[in-house]
Amino acid sequence: MIISSVVRRPSAASLAAAALATALLLAPTAHADAPGSTLFLTVSGSENTWIRGIGLQCPLTSWSHHPKAAEACAALDEAGGDLDELPGNPHPCPLIHDPVTVTAQGTYNGAAVDWQRTYPNACVMEATAGPVFDF
Repeated sequence: MIISSVVRRPSAASLAAAALATALLLAPTAHADAPGSTLFLTVSGSENTWIRGIGLQCPLTSWSHHPKAAEACAALDEAGGDLDELPGNPHPCPLIHDPVTVTAQGTYNGAAVDWQRTYPNACVMEATAGPVFDF
C-alpha cells in the first residue's frame, strides 16, 4: 500500500505544478506591452517521484523568485533563448543513473517556449543547463 500511495503523489504534484504554471504565466506583468521573458521552470526526479518549480522573469522583477535569476537570465540571453544551447557549467559527473527531467514553459522575448529534456542525473543537468535549472 505504501508504494501505491507514493506512485499516486507525483500525479497530484504534477497537476499542482501545471496549475501554478498556468496561473503564474497568465498573471499580468508591470510591462505587459514590452516583450520580455516569463518562464515557469520545473525539475522532477525519476518517474516524477518529486517535482519543484519556480518562476523566472527577464528582465528581473520582483515576480522572479529564482535564486540565481541574474545568472539564469544571462545564460538564456547568451543562448538566444534556445534552451538546447545553454552555456552550462561544464564539469565531470559520475556515471550514476538517477534521471531528472526539466521543463520550461512560457515566453522568451515574446516567442512561445514549451521545452523539456531528461538528463541522466542532476550533475549532468547542472553541467549542461547551468544556472537556469539550479533552484
